[in-house]
Amino acid sequence: MLELLSDFVAELRTAGLPVSMGEHVDAARSLEVIDLGDKELLRVALASSMVKHGEHLDTFERTFNLFFATRDLGDDVRSELGLSPGEHREQDGSEGGAPGERFSAPEVADQVYDALKTQNANALRASAMSAVDRFAGIEAGRPVGSAYYLYRTIRHLDLDAVQQRLRADLAPPQASPLDQRIANDQASERIEHFTNLLEAEIVERLVEDRGLEVMAKAGRRPLPEDVDVMQANRDDLAHLERALVPLSKKLAARLAQRRRRRRRGPVDIRRTIRESLSTGGVPIDIRYRPPHPSKPEIVVLADMSGSVASFARFTLLLVHALNDEFSKVRSFVFVDGIDEVTHLFDECDEPTEAADRIAAEANMIAADGHSDYGRVFSSFVERYANSLSSRSTLLVLGDARSNYHLAQADFFEHLTRKVKRVYWLNPEPETYWRSGDSVIAAYAPFCDAVLECRTLRQLEAFVLELP
Repeated sequence: MLELLSDFVAELRTAGLPVSMGEHVDAARSLEVIDLGDKELLRVALASSMVKHGEHLDTFERTFNLFFATRDLGDDVRSELGLSPGEHREQDGSEGGAPGERFSAPEVADQVYDALKTQNANALRASAMSAVDRFAGIEAGRPVGSAYYLYRTIRHLDLDAVQQRLRADLAPPQASPLDQRIANDQASERIEHFTNLLEAEIVERLVEDRGLEVMAKAGRRPLPEDVDVMQANRDDLAHLERALVPLSKKLAARLAQRRRRRRRGPVDIRRTIRESLSTGGVPIDIRYRPPHPSKPEIVVLADMSGSVASFARFTLLLVHALNDEFSKVRSFVFVDGIDEVTHLFDECDEPTEAADRIAAEANMIAADGHSDYGRVFSSFVERYANSLSSRSTLLVLGDARSNYHLAQADFFEHLTRKVKRVYWLNPEPETYWRSGDSVIAAYAPFCDAVLECRTLRQLEAFVLELP
């Protein structure tokens, strides 16, 4: 069992979860005091030992279902769990062929409905096995993911119709609106639970067929903080936006703490001389003035064209969520024209609302609507140069792809002379920077740093490094 746990921890680390050696030891000790035959208790014990962030729980659950699928357990582990060799825990105990082969499609659907209605754990598991046997059509050796087989099973079962039957049983038509809503929520929860059982059953069979290592590699997904923003789908983007709130709170706390611990101020000559009188005028004990850490002033220029817009949106949201940690934040968005959108963030209680209004209200188009960095920087110098000062940190967000327009780097150089620091965050992989219509090479010499920034983890690291 300890060897299986070690392999499980190794896979969690490969997937990106920060599981320390101490947490591994805590998980191993928890196995000494729980009933190993209770799979749910085992899951809770391991999760409480090794999962520190809620957004990592989905990855933990997927990996747990792979490693502790009962079909895949060796005989030594089965004996620890109280199972005889070859026995499958929570089996319905019937003999003969596979459960689904003994029932017609309508009979399987009725079996699922009855199990969901009574909420009997053994009946639910038996129903899940029957449904997978009857509808999934799992083919040995075929390189198809569990999602495909789950879709086939759910489609043939018609779980929407089953949910409607459950809702009708839980609340008759004459019930109050509140009772009907409660019944609808309960029916949805039961369907979701059964869907999870179906997926677990399919995963167990795939692990048995293909092996644990193959399934673990195929099922790996990046953690929310490691998702490439430019490649993210709609669900990923929604998840990332939810992750911004706790991330901004964590970053704000760290920035405030770092300012408090910032190194001591300049030497206080007068106090040092006074202290030296006790040693005959020899300044042994140097005295310092109290530090006065200042908050940086941020000016953001964000490219909102094409796929870069999603990256710019998240960076703008994070910067404005950290607004209290900066003395001032001014935001500008551009495509081939540029417009200030600071007022949108000032007018909205939620940064996401302001970000939604940018696309509709910001005047970012000045010509053909294709990115033109040279035109944008010349317009910024003409219209907004006074927004920069020697206290400002200029933050440019974009891929520097200018559709073969002139870079006009002299205008960008003029901007960089007016500010304290310049950082360029590029959401493209660094290997692409000097290919095609990229003009990043023309602007890089005038920046303090040009950084690849494609994920929330990279964005977090950058914010923490801001002086």
